[in-house]
Amino acid sequence: MAHRRFGAFYARSFERRPWLTLAIANGTLGALADTLAQTLEKYNGKPAKQIPSKEDVTQKLEGTQSQWDFARTSRFFAFGVGMAPLLAEWNKWIEHRFPLRSSVGAVAGKVSLTALGKRVAVDQIAFAPFGLVCFVGAMGFMEGRSVQGVGQKFDEMYMSALLANWQVWPLVQTINFRFMPLRYRVPFTGAIGIAWQVFLSILNASRNKVGTVEQGKIGRYLR
Repeated sequence: MAHRRFGAFYARSFERRPWLTLAIANGTLGALADTLAQTLEKYNGKPAKQIPSKEDVTQKLEGTQSQWDFARTSRFFAFGVGMAPLLAEWNKWIEHRFPLRSSVGAVAGKVSLTALGKRVAVDQIAFAPFGLVCFVGAMGFMEGRSVQGVGQKFDEMYMSALLANWQVWPLVQTINFRFMPLRYRVPFTGAIGIAWQVFLSILNASRNKVGTVEQGKIGRYLR
């Protein structure tokens, strides 16, 4: 019952203020993804004790609080908010440029697999590389890097992220473009994309700490 009320609320909000609705949803999902990423990083980076004492638990909690990178989470929130208008307009353009059904009078025809394939191909060839450019550039500048530093960040992580993207998102977008109504497409990809953003967050952070990716660590989040 609660999910139905939330769904109705979201639909009304999207109809009235689509950009604002998507901005809040996207920003929240981005912050959640980075929160999960930082939690995983801290968990995997510290060996667990069999029987921790009360003092150990207290020290660990205090250390986690003091070491938590709130600025990093804020950057992911800001990036999600900033991408919302682009995602909204891109999905709208895809919907009208490649209609899945041809209408004959008042009767809708069968779903065109050719049009569906075009939607996915255009999305992955055009928007996916562009979206990653936005991600790497925005993160670099929000981290306070110079133009040269942002260029180095591109060299270090862009192709790794793009190749990983093409392993995951064609199937996700096929399902999205085929079955999801327009107003639910960004939330759908956002929900599926939490794991993807966790990967990007970890990849981005690992590039900040060292010059090369810890391949074994990254691989665990791709499988």
